[in-house]
Amino acid sequence: MSIEIRRQGGVGQSVRRVDGLPKVKGEFEYASDLRRDGMLWGATLRSPHPHARIVSIDASAALEAPGVRAVLTHADVPGKKTFGLDVQDQPVLAIDVVRYAGEAVAIVAADDPELARAALKKITVNYKVLTPVTDMERALEPAAPPVHPQGNVVRALTIVHGDPKAPADVWVEGMYETGMQDQAPLGPEAGLAVPAADGGVDLFIATQWLHADLEQLAPCLDLPPEKVRLHLSGVGGAFGAREDVSMQIHACMLALRTKRPVKMSYGRQESFYGHVHRHPSRVWMRHGAARDGTLVNVQARLLVDGGAYTSTSPAVIGNATTFAAGPYEVPNARLEGTAVFTNNPPCGAMRGFGAVQACFAYEAQMDKLAAALGLDPIELRLKNALRSGSVLPTGQPIAGVAPVRECLQRLQQLPLPPEEPALDRDPMLLPGGAGNVSHGEGLKRGVGIAVGYKNLGYSEGFDDSSEAWVRVSVDREGPLAEVKTAAVEVGQGLDTIVTQIVRTELGIDRVIIRPPDTAIGSAGSSSASRQTMMTGGAVQLACQAVRAEIDRSGGLQDLRRPVEATRVFHHRPTGKLDASGQGDPHVTFAFGAARAVVEVDQELGLVRVLQLAVAQDVGRALNPQSVLGQIEGGSAQGLGLALMEEVALVDGQVKNASFTDYLIPTILDMPPVVSEVVEEPEPGLPYGAKGVGEPSTVVVPAAVVAALRHATGRELRRAPVKPDDLVGL
Repeated sequence: MSIEIRRQGGVGQSVRRVDGLPKVKGEFEYASDLRRDGMLWGATLRSPHPHARIVSIDASAALEAPGVRAVLTHADVPGKKTFGLDVQDQPVLAIDVVRYAGEAVAIVAADDPELARAALKKITVNYKVLTPVTDMERALEPAAPPVHPQGNVVRALTIVHGDPKAPADVWVEGMYETGMQDQAPLGPEAGLAVPAADGGVDLFIATQWLHADLEQLAPCLDLPPEKVRLHLSGVGGAFGAREDVSMQIHACMLALRTKRPVKMSYGRQESFYGHVHRHPSRVWMRHGAARDGTLVNVQARLLVDGGAYTSTSPAVIGNATTFAAGPYEVPNARLEGTAVFTNNPPCGAMRGFGAVQACFAYEAQMDKLAAALGLDPIELRLKNALRSGSVLPTGQPIAGVAPVRECLQRLQQLPLPPEEPALDRDPMLLPGGAGNVSHGEGLKRGVGIAVGYKNLGYSEGFDDSSEAWVRVSVDREGPLAEVKTAAVEVGQGLDTIVTQIVRTELGIDRVIIRPPDTAIGSAGSSSASRQTMMTGGAVQLACQAVRAEIDRSGGLQDLRRPVEATRVFHHRPTGKLDASGQGDPHVTFAFGAARAVVEVDQELGLVRVLQLAVAQDVGRALNPQSVLGQIEGGSAQGLGLALMEEVALVDGQVKNASFTDYLIPTILDMPPVVSEVVEEPEPGLPYGAKGVGEPSTVVVPAAVVAALRHATGRELRRAPVKPDDLVGL
């Protein structure tokens, strides 16, 4: 539905979210709320094995079950049998082999969801179970079974900068590991496919990128793109989980086969199987410095587990490797990155996109180096911090602002939480909280800091753009501005920012946001901290074109007919890396610094985070309240990775596919988040604004674990940190 906004503020003001009231009142329609008369329900049969050959599939009993209208397998895929964001290597439905536990094998449409689920149990699949490859390092062994015919390496790259053999006075090294994190959006995957009279299909879907979905759907459905029309439905969170296709092709296939609307809506357990996760990582690093603390040489080997299919693994390992030296001046480096296939669930985009894993390792190294040199950890970072004009290990100079020092200095100025006597406290304010497991004996406080950075937008030569249409008319109520893009509001506040831009550029109070669909050109994905930059830029250009025509015609008071314009915004071009990892891969960067204060119960290994402080480079805050919300939300996901969030895999099987067993931070786990916004407008971006959604997620895990190291004296090389890690021998 269209959203009409009246009397909102302009750019730079903290205005109320345009979707806030309907969401709070329960009136907002999410994809899982969609319904149509005569609608069928779709369900998916998934492999119980992480690796197996499909010998046969017998769906006859399911087809004869009451209320079942269709049962489809790979043989029923009308067109291309595989899909994927960049590499089309994932089968729509498994053909002759399954590569992970949870892979889709068959789909059913029935009169109600219970009948659809019952029909799945009547499909007989004869599997020949194969030995899975579930360890990322084993995947690289010559004797490892190939997950795909071409082998187990998704991408390998090496960045050579300066003289990688340059000597140093002091060296430190370490191995670090991060687990598989789930995006855990509160709204699971859902969509509704409606067959059309022209033989095509309309898909109403919660996604992050309508046009990328379209590019994958149309060939698989064997339909021209104009006959596959995608419409955005309400999105209940994303964080990267919706960048890949889930049930989109399945729902359309069932609708086209049955000639009836078909809804598919995952439950929480199926959602864990139906979307990608954050890549687990193992990282070796070696840092060399002069005795005064000047960094001389950084060596790194990064390995990430991409799971069964490609998804965005090439870009994730590209990011992780290019950021592996951290936001520091490093004259000499050798950085090697590899992403591998395994028979684990596929991994892809998640908030931070490779920068999280790299930051966890390089910031642990900086603390280790500070200790070896006898220097204050913040002073060591200030001494080596990047600045505008610095050259990165890829050879790319930082052309924009790089307020690394400013972020660290603002962090230093923030007061620490006061010391509190442990024995007089409410048990809810102790580690363990409602568990009432102690009375404050043996508490130890720790403080840790981290600084990091993240690219904005897509990298390595991707021709990124966003299109926007703006129309101005005058009716009985006065001037009205209408805006349409294909940009997806996933909860980040994009629609609110768009209205602020329109009001600033046109001076019109009434603004209508038209529903996104594929009838307009692509706006790209709501990911990579890019929509304010890209769609905001497109809306600004379209508004300026409309305003110029209105001004030529005598102004709004003399407007007799609607004026409209469509414009496309492109960022500056980037380039691919060469064989030595040299090039200009990234558009620009956002920086951040975090400080965590924790208490640890040394006997029980329980943790309470007392405070998170984050200083973040935002360029210019277009909606300051929204910026603070993004920093706090990103901090919560970072805290989750540090302390509790991990998809538990045993031999390729997910063992905690529920919010009972997969733990995410609640309001009781979150401490006060003190946010400092560092505003230095970025040249070349609309209003100088940078994307703000990711830097806090990048730096908070490293800061929390650094605080735990400070409190316990333990090395803590892996996140999430578990109680046994804090008390074990």
